[in-house]
Amino acid sequence: MPTVMRIGPFRFFFYSNEGSEPQHVHVQSSDGEAKFWLKPIEIAWSRGFNDRELSQIGRHIQDNQAYLLETWHKFFEV
Repeated sequence: MPTVMRIGPFRFFFYSNEGSEPQHVHVQSSDGEAKFWLKPIEIAWSRGFNDRELSQIGRHIQDNQAYLLETWHKFFEV
């Protein structure tokens, strides 16, 4: 489960066994966990985050989408 980015309370990471799925990132904090598709950016599922936190996470992903996609490709060698 490599951590690819940390912003504030949020840890962004991949599960190493999910390379066959479409590009996505998991996000975790002490409040919850979520999975976001990267292209297009949308929530796959979420547990524990409120709407404000999900909006904030979505903005972080939008701001770092190119980096996250590049890191996904490097990690899974797609």
